Amino acid sequence: MRILVVGCSGMLGTELVAAFGTGHEVEGIDLPRIDITDPGRCLAAAEDLKPEVIVNAAAFTRVDDCETMRDKALQVNGYGAGNLSAAAAASGALLVHYSSDYVFDGLKGEPYVEEDPPNPQSVYGQSKLLGEVMVRKHCPNHLIIRTSWLFGTNGPNFVRTIVGLARKGSMLRVVDDQRGSPTYAKDLAIQTVKMVEAGCRSTYHVTNSGSCTWFELASKAVEWSGMPNAPITPVSTQEFPRPAPRPSNSVLSNCRLAQQGLSIMRPWQSAVREYVEKEFHGTA
Repeated sequence: MRILVVGCSGMLGTELVAAFGTGHEVEGIDLPRIDITDPGRCLAAAEDLKPEVIVNAAAFTRVDDCETMRDKALQVNGYGAGNLSAAAAASGALLVHYSSDYVFDGLKGEPYVEEDPPNPQSVYGQSKLLGEVMVRKHCPNHLIIRTSWLFGTNGPNFVRTIVGLARKGSMLRVVDDQRGSPTYAKDLAIQTVKMVEAGCRSTYHVTNSGSCTWFELASKAVEWSGMPNAPITPVSTQEFPRPAPRPSNSVLSNCRLAQQGLSIMRPWQSAVREYVEKEFHGTA
């Protein structure tokens, strides 16, 4: 298949180019060559490159900045996704789009399934939900993948930040009352390829297996980086306020994948350990 990865220079985009490149004809594109907020440029890219699949890995992901940059968040994460979807529909391509656990309010006492009603509490979550709406509106031939707590080699992420601070001897205070599923960008990219090849459509939750709090994730990441005695203090959300509200429970159930007999990604512990050892020790 001819695959076009939009946002190819980002953390997920680089992994998607690598994963699709093992068995498909793949081309990556990013700023300044394409701006997904410009519908004309989206359409021109689709007409020029003639992909069978357009994968949208472009997003404005700085959650706290979205609170004060609402227009940019909505334009990129919402209407930008719509522009790519319209271009995909016009060219007859499948549109693969990534959404977020932040479309939910976090009040559910168990993992969220695909059918649960969204209720985003932050501008970021609202913009990602708008993106879902736009994709469904403009391109019936779509695959929406909701994921969470993404980390990976090419880009800033929580795991890298925490280990970096620990190495500097910083006193770490990490929230212990927000629970989610850490997801390795490399694993997500490989899973995306499998889903596209299997003909998946509609909306799926896709994360590494299991869940933890930010404090539990930080503790394991620091331990596996070779600093088991680094001081980390668990704190509550109230003790560590942020501009954007975070859902207390954003665990996503991968039940639709399981129901359809598709593979579930490995436990987050295995993925985080591999990433940390590769990133900080060069052993993986």
